[in-house]
Amino acid sequence: MGKPIVSVSGIRGIVGETLLPEEALRWSLAFGTMVNGGTVVLGRDTRPSGEWLKGAVLAGLLSAGCKVIDLGIVPTPTLQLSVQHWQADGAVAITASHNPVEWNALKFFEPSGMYLDAEGLKRLRGIYEKGEFRRARWNEVGQIQQDATALDRHIERILTCVDVERIRARRFRVVIDCVNGAACFISPRLLERLGCEVIPLFAEPTGIFQRNPEPIAENLTELCQVVRETEADVGFAHDADVDRLAIVADGGEALGEETTLVLVVYHVLANKERGPVVTNLSTTMAVDEVAREFGVPVYRTPVGDINVSKRLKEVGGAVGGEGNGGVIYPRIQYARDAIAALALVLEFLAMHDAPLRQLVQRLPRYHMVKKRLPIGAISVHELLERIKQRYTAEEVIEEDGVKLQWDDHWVHIRPSGTEPILRVIAEAKTPERAEQLCDEVIADLQQMLM
Repeated sequence: MGKPIVSVSGIRGIVGETLLPEEALRWSLAFGTMVNGGTVVLGRDTRPSGEWLKGAVLAGLLSAGCKVIDLGIVPTPTLQLSVQHWQADGAVAITASHNPVEWNALKFFEPSGMYLDAEGLKRLRGIYEKGEFRRARWNEVGQIQQDATALDRHIERILTCVDVERIRARRFRVVIDCVNGAACFISPRLLERLGCEVIPLFAEPTGIFQRNPEPIAENLTELCQVVRETEADVGFAHDADVDRLAIVADGGEALGEETTLVLVVYHVLANKERGPVVTNLSTTMAVDEVAREFGVPVYRTPVGDINVSKRLKEVGGAVGGEGNGGVIYPRIQYARDAIAALALVLEFLAMHDAPLRQLVQRLPRYHMVKKRLPIGAISVHELLERIKQRYTAEEVIEEDGVKLQWDDHWVHIRPSGTEPILRVIAEAKTPERAEQLCDEVIADLQQMLM
């Protein structure tokens, strides 16, 4: 049996192969030790493996003396918001997010509700590897407290941050694709509270995904079809733990995951508040164009939810997120929250008379190509140094791999944190130029690997 993958977002693996109960137990013991037997919020998505993983996690946390606030099946952003509500010492989410159903994962959070940062994860891993765990005596074992109100609190928090009556007045017809995940329990309810006619798709919380759970355009065929057939105003799609939002415009066109953040950034800066924008190095330049229009700076970080969240808090940003459909709106919380993003998109629509497909044409648009290159055990540092010398870019950013930046195009080469591959992402004004740039860099890398 292999070991689970350890990355900035926790540990993950294929259930029964690289993720086993004893591993989940040991990591949970380590986390319980790290928070010194404090209060830990626990939640999971709908995957069939979630229940037995939960048993292992509970065993670890309780035996370390932790009090566990059990939320049951909830979106990850709902869990993150609950950390603050309970003033907990941390949280564990059992979810593999956008990964296929055979995967599952443990994600760890700090008292702020944000993911453990690199230093926190290093500390957790050290406890795990040493095996020096906190052991509660028979009369010190932790207790479980159920919390059935987390979803309601999340919905109410969102409703205080958007113009509810304005949205209700439009009576939008909305198709919501919950991918049979944790969104089933919250997104349709929020839409109803917002006065929408709700058309559910894959909204049974079985954890058996009817499509690939990553909400990218090629996985949203059924949603596009239903939006067309029902003449809906908009369609929304989530991943399994509801930290990503994809949008399908009226007429059935999938807008692409990068568009979600661009649209929300535009709406927040134009209609709600001005302030810095934070995103990662692999997110579209359209964000920068929108920010320039409103005279605010853009800060870019290495890829990863925690990196964006921390920087957003540091600079007092108005909005941020990542180009995978993850939106962070600080008035709600410093976490990617697809339920909040859904409400913000509807508020944007409610403020305009034009249909969505026309509104998005007013936004700046670039074309992005994402590819991957297996690299085996070669020195990534050496490879990136050579690629830097091969190209003359206007700017070279080395904060997360190497990003070669020009005025209207860029290419980002970064090692995966979970696989022996390089991710090569290129963006340009035309799809042909983006494809060409990506292929050129991959060809050069392949030559270097020979």
